[in-house]
Amino acid sequence: MHISAKIDYAMRALLTVANGGDDPVSADAISREQGLSIKFLESILNDLRKSGFLQSRRGANGGYVLARPADSIFVADVFRQLDGPLAEVRGLRPETAKYEGAATNLGNVWVAVRASLRNVLETITLADLLGGELPTQIKELLDTPDAWVSR
Repeated sequence: MHISAKIDYAMRALLTVANGGDDPVSADAISREQGLSIKFLESILNDLRKSGFLQSRRGANGGYVLARPADSIFVADVFRQLDGPLAEVRGLRPETAKYEGAATNLGNVWVAVRASLRNVLETITLADLLGGELPTQIKELLDTPDAWVSR
């Protein structure tokens, strides 16, 4: 799975804003705290606002606040809004990809990959990440020694 810079920046921005509570957080403050390019960040913040994750406030104390509670924003929601479906095969949903002959069962693998992504990304909210309390099934995945080994 490829996690784009756009998704990485968006998640970092959302977490920084969520950590600010009800106080608006400026793009500059997000950029400084997370070490992000302000130009790219401003574009992402605009996408997050248009997608209903953020609200912007004007004025001397302006900035961004979450548009809904942190415990109702799942990582999967951000992926889908900014990058589209969690898993695609040649631009198709995994269940619609058809294979013949020796590759007949390959579609099942792609559907299973999507299911695995859902099991992780649809269970973690911004509040979980801020609080450091990940769901049990995520902790179990992280405790697997192979999870931390690059291949």
